[in-house]
Amino acid sequence: MDIARETRRRRRRYTNKHKQTNSPELNLSRVLRLLKYPAEDSENPPQTVEQAFRQIQNIVDFSSNVMSSLLGEKFIHSGEVVKLPLEFVRQLSIKVQHQRPAWRCEKVMDIYSGCALCLPNLTSPALHQPTHTPPLCIEIKPKCGFLPSSKHVSKDIKTKVCRFCMHQHYKVAGGKWKRRSLYCPLDLFSGNRQRMHFAIRHLIEEPQNNLKIFKGGQCIYSSKEGSDDAMDLTSLLHHLRPYFQHGNIRINSHMTSKAVLNDFIQVLVNALLSGGGGGDGGVVTDRQGEGRSFCEASVFNKERIRHGSQGLPSDSVLFRTLQTQMLDTLDIEGLYPLFRRVEQHLQDFPKERTRLQMDGPYNEAFLEKLQKCPTEDDGSVEYAVAKVHQYRVAMTAKDCSIMVTLVPRSEEEEDDEGLSSQRWLRDFLSSRPPAFSYSVSILDLDPKPFDSIPRQLRLDQKIVSCYLRTGGALPKGSMPPHSGIFAAAEREDCTLLFHPV
Repeated sequence: MDIARETRRRRRRYTNKHKQTNSPELNLSRVLRLLKYPAEDSENPPQTVEQAFRQIQNIVDFSSNVMSSLLGEKFIHSGEVVKLPLEFVRQLSIKVQHQRPAWRCEKVMDIYSGCALCLPNLTSPALHQPTHTPPLCIEIKPKCGFLPSSKHVSKDIKTKVCRFCMHQHYKVAGGKWKRRSLYCPLDLFSGNRQRMHFAIRHLIEEPQNNLKIFKGGQCIYSSKEGSDDAMDLTSLLHHLRPYFQHGNIRINSHMTSKAVLNDFIQVLVNALLSGGGGGDGGVVTDRQGEGRSFCEASVFNKERIRHGSQGLPSDSVLFRTLQTQMLDTLDIEGLYPLFRRVEQHLQDFPKERTRLQMDGPYNEAFLEKLQKCPTEDDGSVEYAVAKVHQYRVAMTAKDCSIMVTLVPRSEEEEDDEGLSSQRWLRDFLSSRPPAFSYSVSILDLDPKPFDSIPRQLRLDQKIVSCYLRTGGALPKGSMPPHSGIFAAAEREDCTLLFHPV
């Protein structure tokens, strides 16, 4: 393959497409994603330039042809493969190396192929005017939002406590994190505003790698793995306060910290429940049953729910993400025997790997395989392959990132009809300023390798065993959750200010 010619052809097609759709992406700054190799392969790259190009193109095809259909095209930015000068890549690698955390340095950047994935920089949108207040961008990794109900689940605890909450105990026990996060994905995916507010509050208290906040393209709030440092809420409030000066609770013309945080979370909840533009989506109520919509490890008190409505708008980013996650109907325990069936078939007939599309191409035929999977196992390898493909897609949805970009708008600004066509919405906090235009996107949609399934089963067994062994108790030496991070903001509201009259 002539990589340079292929890259030019794809770039022309990409540019023409966006010229025709009048997309704002043309004016966005760009993000480059490069392949990484194990450090021991740094001197001898494990694949050729053509193979590197194909690997990245597979990511683009999987995002644009498969995940876009399932999650909604309006949320997806698939990007394009680009060929970069090797000297530029080498200089880039040297420049960013010292900025990478130590635990990520076990892998090194691919400096040999020059191939990269080019994506829009969603932390700094084109619609932002440099003279205005910088945009905010919130990145959330929501993780799996449902409890399994498969008959293949061998441990009853998996139907009561969600994977994320059990995984927290495993990570703390292994020293990856010093504190357990009290965030529970089932609260975020519930569609109930109280539970969603509660979930985001705990993401802010203990972000780990599930929350990052950017301002003007710069990360202003995130966690460092293995760190026992308390999160600097004061710094975050300093950054957020100018965006919410028109709040409803003021002390001496100064908005309280609690009000700033509440308004910020409310804006974020509104964006997550929005349809991203394009019509009014109906609310789909919880079909799992009231008992299974709560995780027993969540610290949210069910009695606190003032409005019992459960469910997500059918055109919201959370609903589409959850529906895609739920393509995992068998759980890893039920899927593994089907994986073994496919694996044995491929050992007997190696050339079948191409026909069954185990490594792509990720096209309409691949999508059709997983969408037309029979409900009952007929013993065929085709059924097993379809269920494996469904599981791989579900795992991608469980590991994706949701990006919410907020652009402040003045009350005097007139509505721009172009914004509506570009899926940008306005949010008025209780019909009062501040107002934001916001966009919602889904990133990190790489296909999960077929060969990773045995590792997923082993990890699942370790997580469940750890939780059952400890009875859900945290190991000795672990640090308590940040209970005072919001309490400090709430205490500020109790301050009485007396002025001479």
